[in-house]
Amino acid sequence: MAEPSGNPMRPGDSLLRLIGNTPLIPLHFEEEDRTVWVKCEFLNPSGSIKDRLARTIVVDAEKRGLLTPDSILLECTSGNTGIAFAMIGAARGYPVAIVISDRASGERRTIIEHFGARLILFSGKGYQEGIEITRRMAADDARYFLPCQFENPLNAWDHEHETGQEILCQLPGRIDAFVSGYGTGGTLAGCSRALLARHPGLRVIAMEPAESALLAGEEACCHWIEGIAGGFVPPLLRGLKIDAISKVSSPEAIDMTRRLNRRFGLLVGSSSGANVAAALRQALELGKDSVVVTMLCDRAERYFSTRLFELQHPEGEAV
Repeated sequence: MAEPSGNPMRPGDSLLRLIGNTPLIPLHFEEEDRTVWVKCEFLNPSGSIKDRLARTIVVDAEKRGLLTPDSILLECTSGNTGIAFAMIGAARGYPVAIVISDRASGERRTIIEHFGARLILFSGKGYQEGIEITRRMAADDARYFLPCQFENPLNAWDHEHETGQEILCQLPGRIDAFVSGYGTGGTLAGCSRALLARHPGLRVIAMEPAESALLAGEEACCHWIEGIAGGFVPPLLRGLKIDAISKVSSPEAIDMTRRLNRRFGLLVGSSSGANVAAALRQALELGKDSVVVTMLCDRAERYFSTRLFELQHPEGEAV
């Protein structure tokens, strides 16, 4: 699904063609003398990797006749998926309603509303409550279309057949490890399947917040890494062989994100920092010539009000 098909062009086709085919670049960390390869998903048009699943789900639903001119896109999201659906809804002409936790940063809410979408806030502790809200709304009104990002197989399918294939084309040689956090699980599951098909010896590393390491068998708790670990293990990860779990603490994620911002000029969010921290750890373990790939998930402008942008002294102490 590299491009939407059809003739004549539909509204929004030009925008949808901007999604994907993001660069894969090497970052060399001089202090550690290791290189990590990063996929620049923050360069997607709405600023995150979630543009991919939003495009794929909408185009597929159109082809199958599940979306009509009266349809309303309705999804529960921590922010990036909501922004992606709001952008595509605006381009395609669909109203969009986003169910989002009141803990989500104000910037993400503002961006969603600026695309013309309606926000529905809830005050629960995790995604499950928001998902139930969308299901009740859809049961009461047939106009609502639920993308169901947490369980929709197209989520992982897109990363297996698009994102993962891009990585294989951009890095045709050996790949030793793929490292990714998870929210829906689509990136971790889909990219891993694509890379394992070419590199059976690939190590699949799941990054989790140290404060909420569910795959490691620990309890869910609060953390500062935006957009991942929503308090449950998503269905899309079922059956995925994970070789190791890399727990990254919130302060470690923030420190690495600032390092990416200030030493590499990459203005990305804290989940990107957490991914790179785990990937660098894996590169140190595997050796100097190892090839480790991870994702830079989103841009940082949606996190101005979070801990990532707290003022600091040169020594690194918050003021």
